[in-house]
Amino acid sequence: MTLFFRFSSLIFSTFVGTSLAFACFSGAALVARRREYLYLGGLVSSGLSILLWLHFASSIFGGSTALFKFELYFGLLVFVGYIVVDTQEIVERAHFGDLDYVKHALTLFTDLIAVFVRILVIMLKNSAERSEKKKKRRD
Repeated sequence: MTLFFRFSSLIFSTFVGTSLAFACFSGAALVARRREYLYLGGLVSSGLSILLWLHFASSIFGGSTALFKFELYFGLLVFVGYIVVDTQEIVERAHFGDLDYVKHALTLFTDLIAVFVRILVIMLKNSAERSEKKKKRRD
């Protein structure tokens, strides 16, 4: 029973952290001057390409935990960047008359899910390391 409560509190904490990050970065994109962060799109896309090649190389050559951690944190950085870029792109498209709010909401929802998954994996990994340290202290 305690495992269920620990996991549910972990999910809740992850959701709160993701919502906070999403609100802050989306708000920063909304407050910024027009087209100020659209240029980050190239860097973020390059970062996604680097993630793809790193994952491909680690699956062929065998990845270490350090590489997995780097992919996890770098992926979080990339997808937070996508929140900023996509928000400004949506604002620009709306300015030019594209008011398809369903498509825009789905774009931001996929960014939200990508960030949520990465934060959840980070928190699960940290929780497992903490419980492992507690077991070692008891022994």
